[in-house]
Amino acid sequence: MEKKEKEKLNMKVQWTKFAIVIILYLLFLVWLKSWLGLIVVPFIYDIYITKKIRWQWWKDAEGPVKFIMSWIDALVFALVAVYFINLFFFQNYVIPSSSLEKSLLTGDYLFVSKMSYGPRIPETPLTLPLTQHTLPIFECKSYIEWPHWDYRRAKGFGKVKLNDIVVFNYPAGDTLCAAPQYQAHDFYQLCYQLGYQIYPQRPNPDSLSAMQRRMYFDFIYQAGRQEVERNQAEYGEIITRPADRRENYVKRCVGLPGKTLQIKNRIVYLDGKANKEPDNVQYAYNLKLKQNLPEELMEDLGITMEDLMSLNTAGYMPLTKRAVSTLAKRKDLVESIKISDDNSTLDIYPLNGNTHWTRDNYGPVWIPAKGQSIQLTLDNLPIYERCIRTYEGNTLEVADGKIIINGKVATSYTFKLDYYWMMGDNRHNSLDSRYWGFVPEDHIVGKPIFIWWSSDPDRNGFGGIRWSRLFRFVDNIK
Repeated sequence: MEKKEKEKLNMKVQWTKFAIVIILYLLFLVWLKSWLGLIVVPFIYDIYITKKIRWQWWKDAEGPVKFIMSWIDALVFALVAVYFINLFFFQNYVIPSSSLEKSLLTGDYLFVSKMSYGPRIPETPLTLPLTQHTLPIFECKSYIEWPHWDYRRAKGFGKVKLNDIVVFNYPAGDTLCAAPQYQAHDFYQLCYQLGYQIYPQRPNPDSLSAMQRRMYFDFIYQAGRQEVERNQAEYGEIITRPADRRENYVKRCVGLPGKTLQIKNRIVYLDGKANKEPDNVQYAYNLKLKQNLPEELMEDLGITMEDLMSLNTAGYMPLTKRAVSTLAKRKDLVESIKISDDNSTLDIYPLNGNTHWTRDNYGPVWIPAKGQSIQLTLDNLPIYERCIRTYEGNTLEVADGKIIINGKVATSYTFKLDYYWMMGDNRHNSLDSRYWGFVPEDHIVGKPIFIWWSSDPDRNGFGGIRWSRLFRFVDNIK
């Protein structure tokens, strides 16, 4: 910068600005407990005091250079600001599916606070703003895996509480098929399903010893995985994603670290005490209609076109207690209504556990807590091995009936992280912890605070705006 231009500056004002900015920035670094950011301090000093670097050199240019660079400058500033705001303070999240209906609806846009539980220091910091893992149009990764930092979380306003609605990264999303049509599939579920199809004639796992059962399930899984690897034209390459780049999910926390959870006849129990069901909890009902439901009744009961499609294709639809009570009285419309029983066990977590648990009768299962230990056996290992191996980064194998962790025989394990149990309020139409297990603390993204926009996907224009839901606080949705 030229001497005349420097002389125009009021250095008292510049020093005051610098002092305010540097104090706020240092407080920010103290909050994050990260001193790597100190490398930025000399640049802040130059911006306000020395001005050796011509940060806005393009302002002296003429013609299209000045015009283009002014737009680039504004765009870069906006993207960087959005990146840091989304990373440490809050972000937008839209409800993509009906797993939480009728508490949160498809088309609800949420203001998600990162401060509620404390923002995570990014594990993969080099990523394009406003993208989670994939660059639109190009369909390639929107992040670079190096550098990769260990999990740390800055101090927040509190911890996850029982029955909080929580946004988190999908735990089973560490491995997936690259083909777009399979990216939303649970990779592990897919491998087991393919393995079962390849070997329809299988022994009854109940007739096997614990070690034989482990070998049996490993065989089924590997057969399915090899089928995926052989058929890349269909499934694409097998890829992995770091924890903070996995899909964002939103569910209700119904189980806290250190608690023993059990589901009996659809009711969740914690340490033997029944947990309160959500006010608008839904279950699937087999429904036979005498005639089509009137549109005004559907709107009153919150029945969507997705629900109707489920009824037409599968013979059941999710309903709240109020909807069941109302429809049961409408003998002119309803021939029969009965709750849907599904005793399927093959898709229930753990996929290699042979527990005979179902979506409505599950457990008991102890939820791991940081610093607490559990005795390991071949029978309970399937429940906890994913936590030990995938989430906490240990090597784990079983040889000669013994559990070996990090090269040493182990009869117990002490957990390094807290874990949570997440479920949707639409209990029979929610892929949740009953299907893919625990949610580690390093996967927790934030807490929805309020609904800032809501649009009904079944209606267009102003008629589709759910005015009554705008700026509704999520904590009030019990």
